[in-house]
Amino acid sequence: MEGQAPKTVDLLAEFESSGARGVLEELDRDLIGLKPVKDRIRETAALLLVERARKSLGLAHETPTLHMSFTGNPGTGKTTVALKMAGLLHRLGYVRKGHLVSVTRDDLVGQYIGHTAPKTKEVLKKAMGGVLFIDEAYYLYRPDNERDYGQEAIEILLQVMENMRDDLVVILAGYADRMESFFQSNPGFRSRIAHHIEFPDYADEELLRIVKHMLAAQNYTLSAEAEAAFTGYIRLRRTQPHFANARSIRNAFDRARLRQANRLFQEAKGALNAAALSRIEAVDISASRVFQGGLLAERKAKETTK
Repeated sequence: MEGQAPKTVDLLAEFESSGARGVLEELDRDLIGLKPVKDRIRETAALLLVERARKSLGLAHETPTLHMSFTGNPGTGKTTVALKMAGLLHRLGYVRKGHLVSVTRDDLVGQYIGHTAPKTKEVLKKAMGGVLFIDEAYYLYRPDNERDYGQEAIEILLQVMENMRDDLVVILAGYADRMESFFQSNPGFRSRIAHHIEFPDYADEELLRIVKHMLAAQNYTLSAEAEAAFTGYIRLRRTQPHFANARSIRNAFDRARLRQANRLFQEAKGALNAAALSRIEAVDISASRVFQGGLLAERKAKETTK
């Protein structure tokens, strides 16, 4: 109608009605730290909101490519963020279902001729309308083995990533250096992935906050002495082999619960109240082998510097 005001879109209202705010708030609540990662997720949400607005106003728009690479050490939250990303993409209308399918090489690559294609296609079928998360993606490519079938899975993935990008988001994850080598050997992946997100290691203070979060979720508490012991545990554990950030801290918490339960049973002399059943003491932490190995390593290091 002539003289009618141009149609407008309220981005904030769209944001609220989509449910995207709830996903971002969950991300902040459930994951400690990771500020650069959370910033990138918010940027993605903003991009999709603007694209929705442009589409509703009849402006030229093109579905953005959201295939991603998550790089970082184990236990830095890559799988958890992928799950949150799937929910966010669904609420903002990018994917139909918003589910996450998490796989490794073994789920995609067969062991004999004719086995890989159906395995890979079955996984892709399950993932359609959501997010496919491929952990340790560099294991798909094994150039040293002429009889390896990983390349067949790669070719199928590349084709689907290009042709079905408006109905599937693929996230490749793994160590940063190995992922870089993988992209150099497979430029087709690099050209299809527009978003590279690096997951930093957690600081000691963040790891302590993570364990407190785990404790609170299961109605446990740390005594003041136990908190000091856990601080020392984190410092020592970080220097030892196979450290996996939050994953290692979760394992330490589980072992502390085991020691606490055994201590309470061994010392039981009557009724226990909720506080006693819920409190982790320093002895439940300091009995860890991490202290024995870590303190021994520290002593050796001091002796070599004398």
